[in-house]
This record gives sequence, structure tokens and C-alpha cells, in this order.
Amino acid sequence: MTPRIAMVGAGYFAQFQLEGWADAGVPVQALCDLDPARAQALAARHGVPCTYTDLATMLDAVQPTLLDVVLPPAAQQPVVEAALERRIPVICQKPFGDDLAQAEAMTTLAEQLKTPLVVHENFRFTPWFRECRRLIDAGLLGRVFGASFRLRTGDGQGPRAYLDRQPYFQTMPRLLVRETGVHFIDTFRYLLGEVRSVTARLRRLNPAIAGEDAALVQLEFDDARTGVFDGNRLNDHVAADPRRTLGEFWLEGEGGVLRMDGDARLWFKPHQAPEYEHVYDAGPTNRAFGGACGRLQVHVLAHLHSGAPLENCARDYLQNLYVQEAVYASHAQGRTLSLADFTPSS
Repeated sequence: MTPRIAMVGAGYFAQFQLEGWADAGVPVQALCDLDPARAQALAARHGVPCTYTDLATMLDAVQPTLLDVVLPPAAQQPVVEAALERRIPVICQKPFGDDLAQAEAMTTLAEQLKTPLVVHENFRFTPWFRECRRLIDAGLLGRVFGASFRLRTGDGQGPRAYLDRQPYFQTMPRLLVRETGVHFIDTFRYLLGEVRSVTARLRRLNPAIAGEDAALVQLEFDDARTGVFDGNRLNDHVAADPRRTLGEFWLEGEGGVLRMDGDARLWFKPHQAPEYEHVYDAGPTNRAFGGACGRLQVHVLAHLHSGAPLENCARDYLQNLYVQEAVYASHAQGRTLSLADFTPSS
């Protein structure tokens, strides 16, 4: 049966998920948004045949086999729960829920109703991090013991920071870690395993915003592995398109160092040998994050079609949120914190 995809939300990021569905060969059948003009304009640009302003009306008319929820956190829960109660699988945008309690409630409902709920966390689906995972598994780096990401988005300076694209960033009480750093919490888990402890120092560099816009976070994993996230949204980095990768990455192991530059090129320096470029398919340059949205969507469709293993189901994604809570608590308390204190006992 051909999947029938419906989407809720016509804000900034919806365009990238519409592109992803088109690339996956499964165009969206309907788009719902409270602002009819915004929904109609986005639908016209991406060939979506019909728009709605009421969720129930759209679900009744389209009978989707999957709902893509592209809403800000405060608006997600009623939409996600309405779809789950109809046994419609859901992909939900991150940040997932307005707070941890909402995220846990949506996760519990999905499990009770035995209906898939996936968080749209797409950075682990970028071609470069997929290639890093492949090279780890192939043994190129030997025993891996460290990773670091230096985030420099360059969009957060001055009184107009974020207003042209995502203006709500200015008033978020938690910004850098909740909105952006969580991508790399998930990526480090994908590459290094589960986080065991967290040490964090957060700062607000731009006085025009409410939340933090700089962070230095150290994550500890098993087998003496560490992950370092060093991010600020004020400076940029060397790249033809700074938004392609958002920064630069290093992965270190006994066999050498794998480095990603701002143009998503990978470079490998074997131990005590010259660095060389590792050539791979870095994905299209005209798609967000090398086509990561489409890759995630294809992954979810494969699960729904054949039961293929699923990444970033809501239950697994909650682990990122427990790490996120530990980051904020570590900063507030000025000390290293164990993840065991933030993860509910099974």
C-alpha cells in the first residue's frame, strides 16, 4: 500500500521536510496549519494538493498512514496524541515536547497504543555522521576514545538575532542546548554509546536573548571515551555554507584522527602518517544537512513497511532529554553529574 503522508505545521522547518518527502518519492497529501494563507503558500510551492486549518477534519478526509508533526514544542502534545489515539504513526519535530513531562507522556501513550512515535532528530542521518559510523564499524580508527564538535552557527549576534528565520529563539529560556546542542548529544550517543556523566558550563553572550547561546559540555562514556561539545551561536566557521554542518568535528581513536571540515569533507590522519581526504558521498548541497530529512523519512517508512529496526523512537530519544536535563543541572550546580540520577529506573 502506498503511504499517505499528512503534515501539521507550515513554519520555517516544514519546507525541508516537504523536500525530504519528495526526495523519498512519497509526496505529502495534505498540510494543516492554523494560518490558512501560510499553509496555502507553502503547499503551492511544494505541490501539496490540499490544506486544512483543523486537524480532525484533515485526518478524517485524508486517512493518513503517517502524520508528520512540524510544530514548536508548546503545540505538539495535543496533535501527537490525537493522531496516536487514531493509531496513526507519528514523526514529531524536536525539541520533543514543551518539557520532559510532556515528552514522557507522549511516549507512554504511544507505547500503550502500540503505535510508532519517532522524533525527527536528523543529524545522525547526515551523510557525514553515517560515514563516521561506518568507518568506526570498519575498524579504521581502531579503539575510539574521543569525539568533539565545535559549533559556530554565526546567526546569533545583535538585537535582531534569529528574527528573520526563527524569532521565538529570542525568548526561549533554554536555547543553545535544548534547540541545537541536543543534536550533538544524540550524535555522540550514536557514535560513542550511552552517556554516563556530564560536566557543563553555559553562558549567554548576546544580551538581546533570554537563554544561553554558548556552552562547553563534556560527556563521559564507557571505556574511557569522552565527547566534547564546544558551541556558540555568535561566531561562524570556515565554510561555503555555514549552515550545512554548523561547525567542525573530530573523531579520535588509536588508529588516527578523522576530521570533518565546514564543507562536510572528511580527512583522516593515520597515527604518525600524513593526513589525506577520505572521499565519500556527502549528499546534495541544495538540501538541509545533506538530505538528512529525507534519509530519516525513508528510514521510518522502511520500519512501517517491513519492520526494519527503528532509530529515534520516542523511548530511545528520551535518553537525549535526560542528558539535556543533566547538562542544565550540571551548570546550575557547578559540578559533574551522573546520568544515573536523571534516568528513571526500569
